[in-house]
Amino acid sequence: MARTPAVSIDNRPSTRATDLYDQLRADLINGQLEPGSKLVIDALAGRYATSATPLREALNRLISDGLVEKRELRGFVVAEVSEQDLVEITKTRCWLEEIALRESIARRDRAWEEEVVIAHHRLARTPRSLSQEHFEDNPDWEPAHRAFHRALISGCGSRWLLAFCDQLADQHHRYRTLSAPQAFTAKRDVKSEHQQIMEAAVEGRADEAVGLLRGHIERTASIVRADSPLFIQGR
Repeated sequence: MARTPAVSIDNRPSTRATDLYDQLRADLINGQLEPGSKLVIDALAGRYATSATPLREALNRLISDGLVEKRELRGFVVAEVSEQDLVEITKTRCWLEEIALRESIARRDRAWEEEVVIAHHRLARTPRSLSQEHFEDNPDWEPAHRAFHRALISGCGSRWLLAFCDQLADQHHRYRTLSAPQAFTAKRDVKSEHQQIMEAAVEGRADEAVGLLRGHIERTASIVRADSPLFIQGR
């Protein structure tokens, strides 16, 4: 991630903390930092080439996102994963995205429809895995996937609702990433699921679109929950 030269307003601690927040958040969501592992300040400072002060600021911000926990005697740790947590995240995400999708469909216009169709087209043309024989993560797939799901609810007219939906989608993404190989081998036509959701949404069939979206999210959670090694050792 390119940054401006040293003599710059970007070197202020608050801005550096924002950069660190973005980097740490991405690594936490993408499973680069092991759930339950201790976040040692000195080690992280070396990893992210920073000092302790902006690092602590960034970690405290991540606590409110539910990605980091602060425990007595242990300091900062990566938030644990659990089956119960996944169930709660899934249920809440379905509730909120149903509201957002219904509102988006009720307020739909040509611009929103085009955004949804274009986002779906880009996703449909992006393979999930770089290999047909085994799972090899395609770094272009997740951004396209998130863009499609975000486009579906983007017309709801509430930035607060979108922010809550984004936070829950991040949490869901974290679980999906930790269980990606399991999800890849599951017998499921994800492309068809996305296609059906897109068509129902742009054609204004709100009840059908909501039902399809809910089933899509719940199906993903069921596959992750079947990946029992994800929840062993107290995770």
